Amino acid sequence: MKVVGVIGAGTMGIGIAQVAVQNNKQVVVIESNEEVLNKSQLNLFKTFEKLVEKEKLTSEEVNLYKNALTFTTDYNVLKDADLVIEAIVENLEVKHSVFKKIEEIVNDSCILASNTSSLSIASISSVLKNPSRFLGIHFFNPAPLMALVEVIPGVQTNYNITDLVKQEILSWNKKAVLVKDTPGFIVNRVARPYYGEALRIYEEGIADFATIDWAMTHFGGFRMGPFTLMDYIGNDINYTVTETVFEAFYYDPRFKPSFTQKRHKEAGLLGRKTGKGYYDYSEGVIQVKPIEDDKIGIYIFNRILCMLINEAFDALFMKVASREDIDTAMKFGVNYPKGLLEWADEIGLEKVLLQLTDLFEEYGEDRYRPNPLLKRMVYKN
Repeated sequence: MKVVGVIGAGTMGIGIAQVAVQNNKQVVVIESNEEVLNKSQLNLFKTFEKLVEKEKLTSEEVNLYKNALTFTTDYNVLKDADLVIEAIVENLEVKHSVFKKIEEIVNDSCILASNTSSLSIASISSVLKNPSRFLGIHFFNPAPLMALVEVIPGVQTNYNITDLVKQEILSWNKKAVLVKDTPGFIVNRVARPYYGEALRIYEEGIADFATIDWAMTHFGGFRMGPFTLMDYIGNDINYTVTETVFEAFYYDPRFKPSFTQKRHKEAGLLGRKTGKGYYDYSEGVIQVKPIEDDKIGIYIFNRILCMLINEAFDALFMKVASREDIDTAMKFGVNYPKGLLEWADEIGLEKVLLQLTDLFEEYGEDRYRPNPLLKRMVYKN
């Protein structure tokens, strides 16, 4: 693939364009808003200059990249593209409109892809005359730094196209994992308990935000606790993803959203971007210190971890992805210290099942039901 088109000059689109051009592709960035387009081009060029200052790129490389980039509002320049990746708003009607337009311009061999994180590949491709050349290529933000890319074929995607795209993404020095077209794919599905169970523990009055965060970083080695991470992501974004996954799974209790997060979203307490979320980021504010009680901390860590492991087993059980790809996705998509299935083996599957069974018996809620595959693996031993 020599020519890559990127639709959308937002943060994700520009990030994908940077990755592609730094892997020696001719890149066309298309954005309907000319002001956004010009601003994004300027920001990308500033990024290149900073990389030169840090001696990660040479001036010669930057000049090559700049010459290989085209920024335009004209879709017709896609006529020679080998691959087009859409990275626009998560609105199905808008995506349909864009892909119908693109399909009329590109050549017959051009592969079409969406960077969607919440919409099904089948639904987006339904407007195409040739859906067999369409699939999902889901980068993580920021695309130049995050190693993971989820490759998601739709039910009509040609197998050869899927394999070709995976090999291409691997050649861009990314960790490409193959994922079934199911809600949340791997990462946004399997990671839900990290937020959901932390919120549930808080709502039960077991611990405050700071203590729950401390438990996960201190005992689990996670880079950020769940509340710090939700504040970083934004409570509006994180809540919307949770709600979307919940609805897409026909209201499965495992993905039930939290009223605490909903109220924070409604109040405009979105996290770092608004200055307040679960924590107050105002200048001079002293943050609440955690209660560093090992007994409580270990309980919190074990409860959240076993829920994450259970969700990873469910993804494996339902053939969403291979065992290796599930663990790779969680390590490189959300920077977990270990793959969850690998972690389960270290702890012992019996201990994980016992913890889940205790929770299920105590609460009587389906959110805690142990996965059948986990049970089978324990019982067969």
